[in-house]
Amino acid sequence: MSNNSNEHTNELIHEKSPYLLQHAHNPVEWFPWGDEAFTKAKQENKPIFLSIGYSTCHWCHVMAHESFEDTEVASLLNEKYISIKVDREERPDVDSVYMKVCQMMTGQGGWPLTIFMTPDKVPFYAGTYFPKTSKYGMPGIMEALTQLHEKFTEDPDHIDEVTESVTSALNRIVTEKSENRLTKDAIAQAFQQLEKNADTTYGGFGEAPKFPMPQNLLFLLRHYHFTGDENALKIAENTLTSMADGGIFDHIGFGFSRYSTDKKWLVPHFEKMLYDNALLLIAYTECYQITNNPFYKKIAEQIITFIKREMTNSEGAFYSAIDADSEGIEGKYYVWDYEEIFDILGEEHGELYASIYNITPQGNFEGKNIPNLLGTDVENELENQEKLEASRQKLLVEREKRVYPHVDDKILTGWNGMMIAALAKAGAAFDNSDYVRLAEETTAFIEKKLYKEGRLMARFRDGETKYNAYIDDYAFLLWGYIELYNATFKADYLQKAKKAAEDMIDLYWDEKDGGFYFSGKDSEKLIASDKEIYDGAIPSGNSVAAVMLTRLGFLTGENTYLDKTDEMYYSFFDEINRIASASPYFLQSLQLTENPTKEVVILGAENDSERKRLVDRLQKAFLPNVTVLVGEKPEQFSEVAPFAADYKQIDNKTTIYVCENFACQQPITDTDEALRMISDK
Repeated sequence: MSNNSNEHTNELIHEKSPYLLQHAHNPVEWFPWGDEAFTKAKQENKPIFLSIGYSTCHWCHVMAHESFEDTEVASLLNEKYISIKVDREERPDVDSVYMKVCQMMTGQGGWPLTIFMTPDKVPFYAGTYFPKTSKYGMPGIMEALTQLHEKFTEDPDHIDEVTESVTSALNRIVTEKSENRLTKDAIAQAFQQLEKNADTTYGGFGEAPKFPMPQNLLFLLRHYHFTGDENALKIAENTLTSMADGGIFDHIGFGFSRYSTDKKWLVPHFEKMLYDNALLLIAYTECYQITNNPFYKKIAEQIITFIKREMTNSEGAFYSAIDADSEGIEGKYYVWDYEEIFDILGEEHGELYASIYNITPQGNFEGKNIPNLLGTDVENELENQEKLEASRQKLLVEREKRVYPHVDDKILTGWNGMMIAALAKAGAAFDNSDYVRLAEETTAFIEKKLYKEGRLMARFRDGETKYNAYIDDYAFLLWGYIELYNATFKADYLQKAKKAAEDMIDLYWDEKDGGFYFSGKDSEKLIASDKEIYDGAIPSGNSVAAVMLTRLGFLTGENTYLDKTDEMYYSFFDEINRIASASPYFLQSLQLTENPTKEVVILGAENDSERKRLVDRLQKAFLPNVTVLVGEKPEQFSEVAPFAADYKQIDNKTTIYVCENFACQQPITDTDEALRMISDK
């Protein structure tokens, strides 16, 4: 992003966030969120102009270019306001509270998020993108700054009135525990809502813009598993196939963009986020486990290829995001001229590539072409696979000569936790030790770089570890540990999962009403306590925490974890009753606790061929209701799963205990019989 003056710097120059550094040369005298800015606002009795965004956000760039790089806007801000910039990916706690205010005040939200507030941090006006001057029916930032400052100085009673109503509304956002408990009904409601909202033609849910919503798909795959409802699988498959064919998937370099601007998945918003690719990697892997259709495995492996090539640092940790823009133009890195394809591939291969990937002289995006397979004859594609792959590689080499988009290279604990979980799951399902090793490397990075005095932190960049972790960080890291245990059966990962769960409960659990607060007891107090259950672009921390505590309870046999989840069924009854399909990830915990589950304990030598065969079959299958503990000796379980510590091995053979809801059948040594017992619903 261009800066109009690199000589001038403001307080953001001392920060590590790529987003804040993008604004460090603005003529606006920005401050980072912190005491210095708030003290100054109080001393000078000025309102605060709070701007929240992230470094790969297209409209944030637009507003920055139009307004924050503009000396006229800057002088107004500098004279009448104290201006604060926040990176929402570093401070999701701040973002979450003020986004709720924006939604309450305007009925919508998004980034850049723009908040006008008192020196006490209470908002009196909110919006998202403001052009410099009024247009598209939107108020311009110049008018808003002038009028709101007048209101602040000349009509303090009005400001008090607004801030009081905001404060009382915020006090109501953390609901009290209900007397009612969630039941299977919530699962049925969510399925009906998703079924009704599903686009049966193009896949996905609702109208344009369309987001991948992987947590919907993970819920649907489990719904199919537990109920046998073919439509649940059909909706998931239709979505996964359509997205992989569309332009939202990068057919040259792989990986998924954040969303599609149209209902067919053709034209993406070109930015690529770590979290989307992690969650979609899980969805494609699980769909392969269910269907054995190699197409899903191929897409899953291509996501990993992309992540390794473009989003991994030298120590095995994952970057946050890649921008949509390069050279100031959205999608410029990814689109092609018709002639360009022929120049690179030659006549024959160019003709084939253009016909299969819908490349035309008039283009499908502002006169250029986004390669896609929408409406392509699959047979034709398959018989020309080798030629097309050679063409893809040539195009990738050429594309890499272009100006690469900005990468937000900060390491976020939570998003890395999701990618650890995804890689571990894919590694186990596809029997690929490289994927598991990559997940283990990332975990080692987090353990080394993202703890301060035993406290998990949220972000690492450029040698600096900063910000106490949020509930999402703990929940997603716990997810990573559980999937790593399932992929490796190293007791150490189960031990670490238990430690993460204990810390998570100590720091975030609401003793009075249950559920987890967004920030820890030891973190900065904001204008409201926040507790999120609805899944946004990523599943909420409470959703993932509930599912992981349930899984941990089944793995370890320790009911305290299951009790916490059960309490959450009361804590969030009202929200989920309101719209069950808004928390599809949370409902996975109900899918586990309200259906029969099986706990399997396998004792046998690591190199025993029967143990290997059994474990291999279980890892390749989709068995969300089955928990597997594996060890050579029962005493290995004494610390992590005491219920299994007294089990005996029979005749030195691999011995299997199959338990249903912790009631165990007689141990057996026949692995085929064990597989039958485990797979029987």
